[in-house]
Amino acid sequence: MSSNPQFLFDFGSPNAFLSHEAIPAIEKRANVKFEYVPILLGGIFKATNNKSPAETLAGIKNKREFHALETERFLKRFGVKPYVWNPFFPVNTLNLMRAAVAAQFEGVFEKYVEAAFHHMWVEPKKMDDPEVAAKALASSGLDAAKLLARSQDADVKAKLIENTQSAVERGAFGSPTFFVGKEMFFGKEQLREVEEMVSGK
Repeated sequence: MSSNPQFLFDFGSPNAFLSHEAIPAIEKRANVKFEYVPILLGGIFKATNNKSPAETLAGIKNKREFHALETERFLKRFGVKPYVWNPFFPVNTLNLMRAAVAAQFEGVFEKYVEAAFHHMWVEPKKMDDPEVAAKALASSGLDAAKLLARSQDADVKAKLIENTQSAVERGAFGSPTFFVGKEMFFGKEQLREVEEMVSGK
């Protein structure tokens, strides 16, 4: 069991992006390093019979508005910039998440995570289009061809499946999910509790 707080993420989640933006300051304040764990949100939804907020908030009076208010509070509290809505949402992130595992294996994980989040939620693009994704990742200084080719290897695919299944077994039903030891926290708003726990408060 990792002693570092874990961040289970999928690039398709705007709230995972906001969490990613808030994490560096938490790491500094609490003197910890988050362990990033790539999972496939579609796989988690399938295994838990869950749906995305875009679906669950649809048609419910006041819920979407509260969600927006909660996001505003989060941006203020953690001093992060809002995401730019991806006009191609929902984006199928299967290849992006496989490439994240490939980037781990190839030793360029942090750079890849930064790039993929950037091209999803800062300068949003249709990242499930292989040509668009390759061009975007290459513009961020990555060997996109190598990573996207590696993402199709059996060991990479198996690792993403393993991460996703393990997340469900540990109680996850969406992204962002955080673990501090065996304690699970869900949603960007709970980063406050994660920080308190890792700070020993």
